[in-house]
Amino acid sequence: MTMTPAPDPAILRAVERLDYRVTAGDIAAQAGLDVNLAQQGLLALASEAGGHLQVAESGDVVYQFPQNFREVLRNKYFRLRLKEWWEKVWRVLFYLIRISFGIVLVLLIVLAIAALVILAIAASAAGRDDNDGGGIDFGGGGGGGFWFFPDFGWIFYPNYTDHYRRKESQSGNLNFLESIYSFLFGDGNPNADLEERRWRTIGTVIRNNRGAVIAEQISPYLDDVGQGFDQEYEQYMLPVLTRFDGRPEVSPDGQLVYHFPSLQTTVVEKTKSRAIPPFLREALWRFTQASSGQKITAIVLGCVLLVLAGVLNVWVGGVAISGGALTFVKAIAVISLGYSVAFLGIPLIRYFWLQWRNRKIQARNNERELRSHQLAQADPLLEQKLAFAQQFAAETVIRDEDLIYSTETNLIEQESEQADRIDAEWRERLEGRG
Repeated sequence: MTMTPAPDPAILRAVERLDYRVTAGDIAAQAGLDVNLAQQGLLALASEAGGHLQVAESGDVVYQFPQNFREVLRNKYFRLRLKEWWEKVWRVLFYLIRISFGIVLVLLIVLAIAALVILAIAASAAGRDDNDGGGIDFGGGGGGGFWFFPDFGWIFYPNYTDHYRRKESQSGNLNFLESIYSFLFGDGNPNADLEERRWRTIGTVIRNNRGAVIAEQISPYLDDVGQGFDQEYEQYMLPVLTRFDGRPEVSPDGQLVYHFPSLQTTVVEKTKSRAIPPFLREALWRFTQASSGQKITAIVLGCVLLVLAGVLNVWVGGVAISGGALTFVKAIAVISLGYSVAFLGIPLIRYFWLQWRNRKIQARNNERELRSHQLAQADPLLEQKLAFAQQFAAETVIRDEDLIYSTETNLIEQESEQADRIDAEWRERLEGRG
């Protein structure tokens, strides 16, 4: 038994943005989806969510969905309910994972200090037994304090970073434990939705130009337009044609323009073109969203742990200690050293990697911006191509009066209504001739 796949979330979001009444072209342009996939997705969604099909005289199909279609799908699909439940659980789990790195860091510092205390007590006991001072003296004079211990109280002092915390809370940014994770691993890919933005913007460009464009209008939103003959013959337009069901048209001068009939039919009446950026801009990767104070604190804590781990690993072999205490001290020494090296090393490596990656991103942004400037400063040949493309520009807005059939009402009633309408039209024509 085959299981029906759950509807595409991109289609669901697009239907909601377009007020629950759409064509396949509307969805393809809004969500940047392949026209055929949008068509199939709408048919499946209409079947599963109680949507209705409306057919215009032109043969174009409009899809009408109830506003509670998500609730209908949720009740029907166990996987959708499971997915929503897991998303809620994952948010909690991921938050715990994020703060765990800061908790482990502070915990290791505390345990390293405890291990040093154990070593100091053992060394002090060995010194008293020998009476000759041959043991390692970890104690200070007079007061019995451990002179080599720095004052770590500031790590746990609640007011230490109050001014940073106030500043971050005002801007709604990271708390201290979250900032540790951000310092280590960053804050995610800023271009995770790049492909969705790319195709959604290209669909909007085509829509704004009423379904007819030239390659120079699309190239500022693509990464690689090729070189040599590939660029000259506009091979980079093939994925766009495939996705949006387009076709090339050749001018008398041999210039190519691109016609997208599937995006020329809509139910959305617009008074003006939708605003779009002149080119696709990738966001640069940020090292961290942590504040300056949080970064300094993270580095200081990492260095403190590294120093403590180094002291433990050097001194653990020179103190007479055995049993469980020795196992504990050695374990903390090894774990603290490994964690502190990783804690300071991972951000350092990531910093240089981000510098290299951002240079690549900036180069792509510059190339796309240059193509947009070439379009803005159109030469006569480019103007000629734009003029030829306008011959194929068109837009068909399907209104209620254009519909001849809908699954919302009985077929016999619709045929009766259509017959009355056709008779009325014929009477008007006959009277007009008379």
